[in-house]
Amino acid sequence: MLFFVQKSRKKILFVVLSFVSVASISYSCLVPEKAKVTKTDTTEAGSGIDSVLIAQLGADDYGMKNYVMAFLKKGPKRWMLDSATAANLQKAHMENIVRLADEGKLVVAGPFLDNTELRGIYVFNVKSIEEAQKLCETDPAIKAGSLEMELHPWYGSAALLKVTEIHAKLAKKQP
Repeated sequence: MLFFVQKSRKKILFVVLSFVSVASISYSCLVPEKAKVTKTDTTEAGSGIDSVLIAQLGADDYGMKNYVMAFLKKGPKRWMLDSATAANLQKAHMENIVRLADEGKLVVAGPFLDNTELRGIYVFNVKSIEEAQKLCETDPAIKAGSLEMELHPWYGSAALLKVTEIHAKLAKKQP
């Protein structure tokens, strides 16, 4: 009986190994070979620091970078607009926000939820106040005097540059 069991185990093992071999060969014939990619370790000695991402985002040693923060404030001509004009202006304002974000110039934007002179913020991914000013001048609401901007250099996390990419995966509706 022991001889039969050992012979059966050998037979089962042979069948299993044969199946695995045939399956492996078949799989390798069916699946096109992927180009060999050299994987480079981009972390610094187990620290979790990603040097490629640092370079990509322009982060300094603190993981930070310079931006320009814009405070949107009620403009002097805000109350002169009829409701239809105000609605069209808001639509154009939102389209401009999306355009600037798509260009990578606008990192964060959003309204304040209280009803004060401050209406919202922009965080621009630019090097200077002058560059941010030029971008502000493309906003139809600013051109019309419905909003005005107050610009300040700001130092914040370089990770903010990933916000637009992540937001696109969350937003079910576009403005």
